[in-house]
Amino acid sequence: MTIAIPTVHLHLGHETRTSGSGGTRTHIHPVSGEALAEVPLAGPAEVEAAVAKAEAAREGWRRTSPEARRAMLYKLADLLMEKQQQFAEMAALDGGTPLMQGARGVETAVSWMRYYAGWCDKLTGDLMSTFDTRGEFSYSVPEPIGIVGIINTWNGPLIGMGMKVSPALAAGNCVILKPAEITPFAPELFAQCCKEAGIPDGVISVLPGTGEAGDAIVRHPRVRKISFTGGPITARKILTAAAEQIKPSVMELGGKSASLVFPDCDLQAAAERAVFWTIGCLAGQGCALPTRQLVQADVYDEFVEKMVAIAQQFKVGDPMEPGVMVGPVISAAAVERITGMFDRATADKACTFLMGGKRAGGALAKGNFIEPTIMVDVDPDHEIAQVEIFGPAVAILKFHTEDEAVAIANNSEYGLSAYIQTNDIQRAHRLAERLHAGGVYINGGFQINSHTPFGGVGISGFGKEGGKAGIDEFLHYKTVTIGVGAPIFPK
Repeated sequence: MTIAIPTVHLHLGHETRTSGSGGTRTHIHPVSGEALAEVPLAGPAEVEAAVAKAEAAREGWRRTSPEARRAMLYKLADLLMEKQQQFAEMAALDGGTPLMQGARGVETAVSWMRYYAGWCDKLTGDLMSTFDTRGEFSYSVPEPIGIVGIINTWNGPLIGMGMKVSPALAAGNCVILKPAEITPFAPELFAQCCKEAGIPDGVISVLPGTGEAGDAIVRHPRVRKISFTGGPITARKILTAAAEQIKPSVMELGGKSASLVFPDCDLQAAAERAVFWTIGCLAGQGCALPTRQLVQADVYDEFVEKMVAIAQQFKVGDPMEPGVMVGPVISAAAVERITGMFDRATADKACTFLMGGKRAGGALAKGNFIEPTIMVDVDPDHEIAQVEIFGPAVAILKFHTEDEAVAIANNSEYGLSAYIQTNDIQRAHRLAERLHAGGVYINGGFQINSHTPFGGVGISGFGKEGGKAGIDEFLHYKTVTIGVGAPIFPK
């Protein structure tokens, strides 16, 4: 299957540029290792120009009626769905995402877009009146923050844009979006759709760029808030820069999520979910995936056997080929990082590899392919159980009691998601309270529904995406109080 390689631009509002002060980056296809395109990169100069456009558009966008904003966001959602196949193809070119998963990612992004479109005319404050001697009348007004900077991640870029851009625009903000420069094609198509949907010039700019461009967005005094998805190392740099201006932020920083498997659950269904969400979904390159499977001792061997049997059926290969479930990881550097973790775990005798544990060979050797990997007898304190692998790999650990399961699950600096597999409703509620995570998902509950808040604790970050909490991140509430003119010190 041949796909036309799109030309990537810098989008400063409606203005497109084919070059930027950040130079260029060669996009290497993770499937073949071949160069696909030269990607122009924004630098501080383009950030400054985009902020100037946003500042010129800010007041007009704020005063655009909620109904008009809603119509534009619905139109944008419709355009994304109309181009679903094209976006799926862009995801395959960007990061090697299998076409079926890319198509599902479009549906997820669209659900967020439509959800927040519906919030445009439902943003209200509170009305407060007091009946004591003050006689004051007060109300609060939700107002957009102004210009927000969004620094998006590379794994599922369209989903990330749906989660971040749609609430920011619905709240009446202008957006400077820096997508990951290593996945440029889906953001290019998204920028075109924004213009086609009628979003005014300057309201959103899409600038794939260097680290200097990201730093310029964070440090710009007219950018009032930052929303970032990525890793803790980059987050610390952003937070340090933002602190100089006391600038708020939303941080979604990944996880090392545990799934607790009990004998009373549907073991087959739990095993299928475990393999898909750790090996199949985005080749394991997801922040909230249950990469630590904690299995009760009585069913440990049976569950492991089921997982291996399922994983062996997953086809690895070119995401354009029918039936492929596991594509490549994002880069050659990622391959080296992942295999290095496997090698250290082997040297330290921290686990036993039942499957995989190395780079794929044969016809896949030129690409960034990692064999589907299942590890058992895992040391819960070792790097392999403590650090994100971000590849098609899962660690399976044994526990005997609920207390032991909770202790292992909470033995992590991360705290994004946790999972429970049980048909005992009392156990489900009991453990959900004890697990240290921003969200707990039971028997297949989905992590990133648009109507539910999503976000972590610990080094998984802070702030929420999804639900009313997600749009509140892009608003501030102004209080207005009317006095009655009484003297400060009545006689």
